[in-house]
Amino acid sequence: MTGKRTATGAALAAGALAVAGLAFAPTAAAVTPQTATINASCGIFGGGAATLTATQSGTSATVTLTSSAVKAPVAVAADSITSKLTLVKASGGTTVFTGTKNPAMAAGDPVSAGPLSGTVASGDSLEAYGGSLQMTIFGINVTCTATGKQSPGPFVFD
Repeated sequence: MTGKRTATGAALAAGALAVAGLAFAPTAAAVTPQTATINASCGIFGGGAATLTATQSGTSATVTLTSSAVKAPVAVAADSITSKLTLVKASGGTTVFTGTKNPAMAAGDPVSAGPLSGTVASGDSLEAYGGSLQMTIFGINVTCTATGKQSPGPFVFD
């Protein structure tokens, strides 16, 4: 009887350790690369280098764009810019990321939009070149386009 209790206790302890090990195991990056850079042109609002940062959780993904080269045309409050980022799929078509997330920015501050939310499928390969970022700021429409392919390459989702 004591042997059964000891074996059961040992089995429970081993199971608990295995579960704890899984809980603390590092998670694999679902999207690669996680960051990419582009050169963007935003017409009269400026242009230059921008960084795209992507995350993924299942079929949900987000992309955030930041650029010290592209400047806010007017002061804006947090979460007041409506943004639509269109990325081109390697297999054809596009994927759209949308949202109203942004930090507060003074006129002339570096632009940041996101995280913008979208839906992806396993194996999607998405590129900024050929797509666009459209932002509406107090009724002012700003459209930015990549002037070349993103580096180090397209986002590939798991």
